[in-house]
Amino acid sequence: MMVSEITPEEQAELDKALYDALNPLASAIRSRKTGLPADRMWEADPVEVALSVLAAWKVMDAQVRRLTARAAATAGSYGASYEQMGAVWGITRQGARKKWPDAVRRSAPATAGRSTLALFGGTAELVQAPSGGWGWTGVGADGASATATDGPRYATAEEAAAHAGAFLKEHALDRS
Repeated sequence: MMVSEITPEEQAELDKALYDALNPLASAIRSRKTGLPADRMWEADPVEVALSVLAAWKVMDAQVRRLTARAAATAGSYGASYEQMGAVWGITRQGARKKWPDAVRRSAPATAGRSTLALFGGTAELVQAPSGGWGWTGVGADGASATATDGPRYATAEEAAAHAGAFLKEHALDRS
């Protein structure tokens, strides 16, 4: 994916939307600094008006950076590489890694996404999928087996362990 350019019409629409979003924040900052109500905001010293607009842009800039980092993390969670993110942002892979250091998961050791649970005379193996979700395969003490690796994944190892544990309890030899 290449860096996307926008048309002059899209740029004009974006500018308008940003100014529309900025004005209430700039007005609030200006009102706090000058003590003037919002309906008299333009009666302040022009330097104060300009500085309140600059202060509002600073707040917007911080929020855009925060939301950009969230978008990069989301892309990384879906499997995007730093090379792909850098291409979209118009920077190198190394630049993307520096800008969003936690956006792409590094490969974990093979044992990190796997563990065994032994309860009620049965066992279950918890397995983390490449996508990050968790599943389990278990054999109860009564010989019953079940697999929860297809379909929706559990978000955490703990959640998968809870479901596997419930299965093992249900298939214990002595259910008292």
